[in-house]
Amino acid sequence: MTAATPAGVAAVSVPARPPGRLSAAVRGLYPGYFALVMATGIISTDAARVRQPGISAALLWVAAIAYAVLFVGTAWRLARHRDALLADARAPARAFALFTFVAGSNVLAARVAAGGRPAVAAALAAAGAAAWLVLTYAIPAGFMLSDRADVLDGINGTWFVWVVGTQSVAIAGTVLAAAYPRGEQVLGATAVVLWSFGAVLYVVVATLVTWRLLARPAPAEGLGPAYWVAMGATAITVLAAARVLGLPAATQALAATRPAIAGVAFLLWAFGTWWIPMLLVFGVWRHAVRRVPLTYEPGLWSMVFPLGMYAAASTAFGQQVGIPFMVTLGRGVFWVALGVWAVTFVGMLVHLARAARGSTATVERPSGDGAMRSVGVG
Repeated sequence: MTAATPAGVAAVSVPARPPGRLSAAVRGLYPGYFALVMATGIISTDAARVRQPGISAALLWVAAIAYAVLFVGTAWRLARHRDALLADARAPARAFALFTFVAGSNVLAARVAAGGRPAVAAALAAAGAAAWLVLTYAIPAGFMLSDRADVLDGINGTWFVWVVGTQSVAIAGTVLAAAYPRGEQVLGATAVVLWSFGAVLYVVVATLVTWRLLARPAPAEGLGPAYWVAMGATAITVLAAARVLGLPAATQALAATRPAIAGVAFLLWAFGTWWIPMLLVFGVWRHAVRRVPLTYEPGLWSMVFPLGMYAAASTAFGQQVGIPFMVTLGRGVFWVALGVWAVTFVGMLVHLARAARGSTATVERPSGDGAMRSVGVG
């Protein structure tokens, strides 16, 4: 950088000051990190359902703190590193990870509403709905109207987060309908419409992702935790169906669609159940056969969330339609999800502690599956 000088004085070249470690970390913030909030929030909800209030409250605090930190980090990134955020939004392999903000806001809203704070839940739901409205048109339109040829190469498991975000808005609608009876008809109808859109969207995204895996197989490094969202998207669709079916029978949109919602939800639950062994096969092939190191990465929260959501969806839908084995299964899977959450959370703390002690700032760089790998920035 050349300093401005008066006439007759030689210009002196001053090297630009490198960005601070925190600023570098914010610049490289993984766009899907709100999956941490999604996973923690839904397991907190599960814990309350299985009568573990202490665990539920502790997880709620973790989710709330994580949401606040990530919200500030994202706002900072938008203000000071907008180019990096826009680069994520324009990258097919990472753009749909931005919907984790939508889902994180709404999952937290549903949990907060259950704790008797409807005003806070409404604020969170409003933020999630506003973000969904922008992202659900801006990202697909940006890809469809561009002349780039690499969009199909970027299809991966993160695309299912679009479905997850959509169904989270439907869930928020049912939560607010219960909290604000005067808006019950409008909010209930909105929830039914969004659930229906999300169910169709799942079929579209699943078709694209399946084609991508069959036509252009992903490398071992690319077949990561993000693909667990394929199961998570079915699970949140089932949970949203349970919430929609729980709306008052007088809700006009529900009266016309109840049998279809219940039937499609059960089909998707069955399909999501089928996904679980397949995803485990992917993991064994990736780590045991291809020897990809099993280390902490932010994308792991995309694996924890589907497990927690599967537990919540199985329990809620089974109770709603009267299928006892689904309730029993959901309660059992809760403990598995809680264990996986604990291991992942400890891994995250160790990862952050090492980054804090290191001589370089740790930021996240994309891998082939849209997840991020930690790299150092001097």
